[in-house]
Amino acid sequence: MKVIEHLQQAREPLISFEIVPPQRGSDFARLEQTVAELAVFHPPFIDVTSHAARIDGRRKRPGTGGICTVIQHKYHIDAVPHVVCHGFTRKETEDFLIDLNGSGIQNVLALRGDAVEPHQLSPGQSRNEYAVDLVQQVAALNQGICVDILDVTVPTQFCIGVAGYPEKHHEARNMHADLHYLREKVRAGADYIVTQMFFDNRHYFDFVKKCRNYGIDVPIIPGLKILTASEQLASIPNTFYVEIPPALSQPVYDAKDKKEVREIGIQWAVKQAEELFNHQVPAVHFYVMGNSGPVSEVIGRLRR
Repeated sequence: MKVIEHLQQAREPLISFEIVPPQRGSDFARLEQTVAELAVFHPPFIDVTSHAARIDGRRKRPGTGGICTVIQHKYHIDAVPHVVCHGFTRKETEDFLIDLNGSGIQNVLALRGDAVEPHQLSPGQSRNEYAVDLVQQVAALNQGICVDILDVTVPTQFCIGVAGYPEKHHEARNMHADLHYLREKVRAGADYIVTQMFFDNRHYFDFVKKCRNYGIDVPIIPGLKILTASEQLASIPNTFYVEIPPALSQPVYDAKDKKEVREIGIQWAVKQAEELFNHQVPAVHFYVMGNSGPVSEVIGRLRR
């Protein structure tokens, strides 16, 4: 099923997850164990991140498509591979999308991706510069339109997700500009939005209100990250440009050990999720990455 169909048919807010492929050369068994542990909660879909190749052509975390195929066919959970602009030509993106479609995958999350040193393009090649360009390419392929108009393909039927930033994308001039770009992605064909992580639900509620006022009417899924280590008080804001409120950061600073920090983060995530569920969000999307332990504990407490 498509993500948008899961949301439309749900009788209560859904819980979904996002994981990251193992580093090149690592054992896939650990990631599959994580998937198996998450599958116990019957998520409607699981996202798998994608990572661009470096200038030498090597990808630090390959395997997005293969992992999605395992999730889809072994665990019977709809997989949502991330498709990124940076590091890929439009033709390479098209080939990836056709492979996904052939594997029965119906969902993608279209992202610009982390910046990488651009490869020198050969004559006739092109790349997507922004997420809206990528959304347009996927939407075109849904109509059977290829990069090379002389090519012919059966129309795909991808449900297209995009990212939203409740605290504003760090490169946007202001929130108004950020909402403009988000609306352009929706107009280009995006079916739903997943937000960047946030630790204060007010950011999400304000963001949804601004989106609706701006004419953005697709479902907006809140994304949550469980804080599990004191080092994340610095690394998360520095990496993702999000605020960690004092009501969370101060207890973490004061914690006597790692176990207490983990408990504080889990309790915070439970409260966040409960408030979001009470506001009838369409789903809550947990950024799990490679460790299912904390999110399993959060879900266990939510279902008591």
